[in-house]
Amino acid sequence: MRTAVLTGAEDAEATSVNADHVLPVPHILEAVAAVRRRAHALLADWELPTENLEVALLVISELITNAIVHALPPAMLRLRCSANEGRRTLRIEVTDSGPSPQARRPIGELEQDEHGRGISIVMALSASCGTYARRDRVTRWADLPVT
Repeated sequence: MRTAVLTGAEDAEATSVNADHVLPVPHILEAVAAVRRRAHALLADWELPTENLEVALLVISELITNAIVHALPPAMLRLRCSANEGRRTLRIEVTDSGPSPQARRPIGELEQDEHGRGISIVMALSASCGTYARRDRVTRWADLPVT
């Protein structure tokens, strides 16, 4: 589902720079790879440089995995690329229905040292990140500079 361009600019370049896209996230672990592929195609269309694209895909994967493993459905991924004062920023948001009363374990029961670092990875890779909660929804977000 593509939403309206964030600015009133009508040329193709402005559309690729100031765009907003929402992808549903099925509540199964297999969704991480599928949503990542769709995000990759979209971000490539937005002409993100390769190094920014790889970082964005890692952040997307971590936030989606967090929503699937630790939260209640439904979940959605929102990608927003914007320009301000000549700087481009990619905002990645994953919204879910809040913490699961009993967080599910990933298939294959990962070893303790192989999980639980997702938010730390997001923090290390992003210029800024955070969480905001509403009564029945939680959104985790990260802003990445685009060079």
